[in-house]
Amino acid sequence: MKDLKKYGQEQILKFYNELNDSQKTQLENQVNDINFENLEELTKEYVLKEPTIHIPDDLTPAPFFTAEPKNEKETEYYTQAFSKGEELISQGKVAALTVAGGQGSRLGFDGPKGTYPITPIQNKTLFQYFSEKILRLNEKYNTQINWFIMTSLLNNEDTQNFFQENNYFGLDSKSVHFFTQGTMPAIGYDGKLLLASKDSLALAPDGHGGTLLALRNSQSLEKMKEIGVEHISYFQVDNPLVSIANPLFIGLHALENSEISAIMLPKTNPYEKLGNFCVSKGRTEIIEYSDLPAELAEQRNEDGSLKFLAGSPAIHVLSREFVENLTDGGKLNLPWHRADKKINFVNDNGESVIPTENNGVKLESFIFDAMPLAKATMILEAKRENEFAPTKNPTGVDSVESCRQMLIDRDAKWLEAAGVAIPKNSNGDIDCKVELSPELFVSESDVIEYAKNNNLQAPKAGESVYYA
Repeated sequence: MKDLKKYGQEQILKFYNELNDSQKTQLENQVNDINFENLEELTKEYVLKEPTIHIPDDLTPAPFFTAEPKNEKETEYYTQAFSKGEELISQGKVAALTVAGGQGSRLGFDGPKGTYPITPIQNKTLFQYFSEKILRLNEKYNTQINWFIMTSLLNNEDTQNFFQENNYFGLDSKSVHFFTQGTMPAIGYDGKLLLASKDSLALAPDGHGGTLLALRNSQSLEKMKEIGVEHISYFQVDNPLVSIANPLFIGLHALENSEISAIMLPKTNPYEKLGNFCVSKGRTEIIEYSDLPAELAEQRNEDGSLKFLAGSPAIHVLSREFVENLTDGGKLNLPWHRADKKINFVNDNGESVIPTENNGVKLESFIFDAMPLAKATMILEAKRENEFAPTKNPTGVDSVESCRQMLIDRDAKWLEAAGVAIPKNSNGDIDCKVELSPELFVSESDVIEYAKNNNLQAPKAGESVYYA
């Protein structure tokens, strides 16, 4: 085991002699997994002193491609990009990457969040919904998309069992790859690592930026290279509306030689809780909504629109080679962020303590911090109603209720585009429930094409209709 005295962390072994062999092994493995040289630097920079938030003087809004092309030249470029994206998907050069390390606790659900039933009629789980999208994309582009799913130590076994019990929802099991998120030890304000129990450090997930290092440590990057994956489509498990492989987004990413690309949503107000896409010294970066000064957040253009309009919903495409470079040497070359927390710990007497106020720091990295490190980036505007319906709360904003309604609204819009009449109430709101199976429909054009050769029943007021 590493020499803890050298790093002033010998308190970790205070109860070592009380442990049985398996407990000792667990603690030793945790200690050996830590890069103490790196941790020592991080502790000095982020724990022993309070990091200051620096907002650059030259901050300007980041440029982006609008959701719809603005002129004939751009229309031609979007068409070219769409074709390029379809080509890359069909060649198997695009992999899907889902961050799925969380539990459904905030939803009042006991289990991995991806196993939560989300669709409005069939109650398909998030994982099933994504699986069926991939099945349709595989059929549509005559390919096999490889799907990488990042779990956590807490839910990895349950997640894998869920897929096995459901026969991978029709996917080839060899195309579904699981890997676990990395952790970072929690650090007390004195710089000492905290014990969660006598035989375990207090460990916390290392943030969604840690996804990139976890890809390397799990040999998933090697697997991607081996099977010919060049681009990674990254999204979070709680957003069923997301396009798993968006041809326009992927094509623009490729044509712009971007190393990391992002979807942006126009913010609904200056303080919406989305990171802000900005540019400083010619580099794209994201300034957190809580860090952007009010005088910038509230700036408006002549037409009244927000200057800092572009918000981040954490939907990205990354080049595999860029991820390899960022994790070269087995170290994540991204900045870290400090989160002050109440961290349960074991005191010097071996007693478990539940603190009533913050007593330490958890360090996490964010994937968007890779943007300033890229040689080239690209941002594409998306329509919120097509791409972003996060499921974070049981009711209210960004909830199960709002997500299900957005799924109904999106599917109704696609059906209307295909000529199917959708009943509305006196307020103009949809007066029925509809659900399209992703095994048949992953785009509006899929619905329109299908309707040409098949009779799609129009729902009646108050009726629930599932289209499969």
